[in-house]
Amino acid sequence: MATGKGLFGSSIARKYWMALTGLFLCSFLVIHLLGNIPLMLGHQDDFNLYARFMTTFPVIKAVSYLLYASFVVHAVDGILLMRQNAAARPVKYAAYNGAANASWSSRNMGLLGVFTLVFIVVHLKSFWYEMHFGKIPVYIYEDGTELKDLYTLTVTAFQELWYTVFYVVSMALLGLHLWHGFSSAFQSLGLTHPKYTPMIKIAGAFFALVIPAVFAAIPVVIYLAS
Repeated sequence: MATGKGLFGSSIARKYWMALTGLFLCSFLVIHLLGNIPLMLGHQDDFNLYARFMTTFPVIKAVSYLLYASFVVHAVDGILLMRQNAAARPVKYAAYNGAANASWSSRNMGLLGVFTLVFIVVHLKSFWYEMHFGKIPVYIYEDGTELKDLYTLTVTAFQELWYTVFYVVSMALLGLHLWHGFSSAFQSLGLTHPKYTPMIKIAGAFFALVIPAVFAAIPVVIYLAS
């Protein structure tokens, strides 16, 4: 049995923390996806208004910092646990067949988490950092509001083939991470029941397929239209 403590001394605290931050990040994915739909539809003003709201409304700003902290701690703790669990089993048993006992995604959650963390860092540098600290062109909206043109910055990035491919691959890996992580979070919180657990697994599979797929479709649509 794995004995790694991650960032927390208690394995129980670690289990609940990983589950709660994971579900919190899942809720963020839904909100973020809804905000990004105008990109695919070519609605420049709607996207820039969404970006302005997300970066200026005090409550959203406070939640965003909690979100960033959750991203970092969730990813770092997962990486530490992956290393500690590997060190706890330096010798693989000849009779052990991982594929027969668990899915590929469940056996590689740490590795998928590393890839996801790399994507987040690149993504935040490309857009969040530029939105806050970069020199983005601004224009005046019809009601006189000054808007930063994050829409044009984003569309320009997705017109680059390498970034579009990187984004699509990252979403595929995120989907694999969610495939196991979504239902596993409910199990870690003790929210299991013979009647409801199968439905949670179906909902998790749907979430892991649809959310990353729609995210991946956005840069593909923009690239093909360029």
